[in-house]
Formats: sequence, C-alpha cells, structure tokens
Amino acid sequence: MIDILVPAALIAKPDTFGGVPEGDCLRGAPVIRDGKLVGLTNPSDAAHLMVMPALVEPHCHLDKCHTINRIGQVGGDLHHAISSQHADKKYWDENDLRSRASRGLREAQQNGCTLIRSHVDWGDDPAPPLGWSVLVEMAEDNPGLQLAVLTGIDQWRAPEFAQKVGDILALTDGVAGAFIYGHRHTEAGLRSLFQIAAHHGLMLDFHVDEGLGDLNGLETIADVALETRFARPILCGHCVSLMDRTTDDVKRIADKLARAGITVCTLPITNLYLQGRTDGTPDRRGITRLRELRAAGVPVVVGSDNVADAFCPIGAHDPRAALALACVTAHLDPPLGDWLPAITTDAARALGAAPITVDGAALTDLLTCAVTHTADLISGRTPLRPATETLI
Repeated sequence: MIDILVPAALIAKPDTFGGVPEGDCLRGAPVIRDGKLVGLTNPSDAAHLMVMPALVEPHCHLDKCHTINRIGQVGGDLHHAISSQHADKKYWDENDLRSRASRGLREAQQNGCTLIRSHVDWGDDPAPPLGWSVLVEMAEDNPGLQLAVLTGIDQWRAPEFAQKVGDILALTDGVAGAFIYGHRHTEAGLRSLFQIAAHHGLMLDFHVDEGLGDLNGLETIADVALETRFARPILCGHCVSLMDRTTDDVKRIADKLARAGITVCTLPITNLYLQGRTDGTPDRRGITRLRELRAAGVPVVVGSDNVADAFCPIGAHDPRAALALACVTAHLDPPLGDWLPAITTDAARALGAAPITVDGAALTDLLTCAVTHTADLISGRTPLRPATETLI
C-alpha cells in the first residue's frame, strides 16, 4: 500500500484523521472502508500520492470561450473586449454554441472539476437567449453545471424583465446575476434583483467593480444584503477596484461582506490581462485584495473566467492554473495548502453545494496527484487522476 499526503486544510477533523504531520499535510497509509477514505495509519517509506477533493470552477463563460481564432488580434481594456465579443455574436448559432461550450466543459472536467458555474450573456430582452437554452440542455446531462444570468444591473429595475427572468430561472435551476460597473441605477436594480431572488429562492452572482478606479458597487451589494437579510449564497466576482480603496475603506467593506456572508471570487487571468493598461507595461495589478479579505473573515475563491475569447486570448478552464497565478500576483505565501479551499471546499459552499472534505469522502469524489508538496500540486505540472484508479 502506498502512502498518501492529504492537505490539512481539506480535512474536516484533522485531529482524528490519523497519520503524521508533514508540512501542511498529513501523511500515512490510507484506510479505506466501503469505498470511502476514512483515515490514515502510520506512514511507511512507500511512494507518495497527494489526495484532494474534486475541483470546483466557480466562474467561467462557456458561451464565449474559444472564439479568439475568429475574433482575431484583439486586445485592449474591458470596454474594447465587450465590443469585440458582441460583434462575434453573429456566429452564435446552436451548433457553434454547443461545440464551443462542450469543448470548454470537457476541459474543466479533464482538469478535475465536477462542479462548474458558467455565466451566460442574457441581453436586454426578458426572453431567454439561445445560449441559455443550449447550456440548459447541456446541464441536463452534466448535473454539476450551474448557469448564471449575466446582464446589466439596470435591466433588473424593469418589473417585466425581473418577473419573467425570475420565473425562467426558477424553472431551469438558474442563478440570478448582473454586471455592475458604475451603473446609474445600481441600488434600484439591486433591490429588485434581491426581491426576485428571495421570492424564488435563487442564489446571486455578480460581476462587480471589474476595473481599477472609483467604483464601489461591492459595498452597495453588501448593504442591500445586510438590510434584506438575504439567506441564499451570494458570490461577487472581480472586485478589482478594492485596490484603489484606502485601508479604512477596505476594512469597512470587508466587515460588511463578512457579516453578510458574501464570498469574493478573484479572477486573476482575465483581470491581469484587461486592467491597469497604459501605453507601455502596466504598473498596477488587476486583482482584488485577497489577503485582506480573508483576514477579515470573507471567504475567497478563485476562478478561471474567460478562456480564448475577446476578454483574454489565452487562459484555461483549470482552477489550479488560476490559483497558481493568484499566488504569484497577490503574494500568497506558504503554506499554500491553506489556499486550496479556494478551488474546492470554499468554492463549493459559494455555489450552494455541500463541500467535500477528504475524511469520509467516497473515492469517486477524490483526486490524486503524484507530488509531495502542495506547491507542486498547485503548479499544475503533474496531472490529476481519479482516486478510484490509484488507491484501489
């Protein structure tokens, strides 16, 4: 029997799991009962495998992915990317959407993801767009695929839009969401959206403050959430403008987020590509304040965001790659295993799912990697394999 290493941050009860400490992991021979990993016995000198739960992709765009080849040599800031991607929609028929989205979904699954949330451009009309219909059909065959609406927050002010889209989301198990970037009617749109989400029991997911500068939609979301005592999960992606807030502002906003139970999703690949652009090499970092948020008790997760589209010509549907870039950009110091919940257990909670910890997990829910250090695991140099292939 081989020895295994299990990151301590991915064990619910590390004090009773057995094994011996080794860095930020516990090491020992696996104890498997009825197809579940229930503990560790004393280690030997056998070969090592690291064990972890399946990964979670909390934020991607399967309707946009893999369009860069026909969009061409596009680059620029967020607004240029939006314009370029919108022009590509003339090609978005059913076959095109299904082919590209299926490719992206396969990539995420091959990189260890079993729970994936994709945003879907909705537009201004309350009727569901073709992309939503195609991805809803795909979700029927992939129960780990969640879909979230992406439209401007001002749209949610309109009663007919809010009511009809809310009804559709309730029927299709969708997530209510919006894009917030200095919109004129942010608060009114949020109040309507929160009301619809509470009525239907929907989760909420926002693209908010996706840029450096004087943006503060994030605090408005937290204020409305606290005022309404919203009970379902709220995920806020990007939040880049926190980089331009004062220390006191960050503390105040983080406190509100923590009290409201809001999770922040950092998306380093796309934000680093789009934000802080100058005529030369940028001197600003397009990433939110990960360390300060987590120190304040705000759950922080990491997503892949855009892959090979107008918003980012590269990228990958791979949470390990996104976390590795976050480590470099935000100076996330060891023990790096402490950040693995950002692509596993904490990410699952943010998506309203029960988190899977290693202790007591079915082997079908676990992955292994032939590494001996969590930094090697996050680096992505070594592929992940199902535990059912390696621990039996």
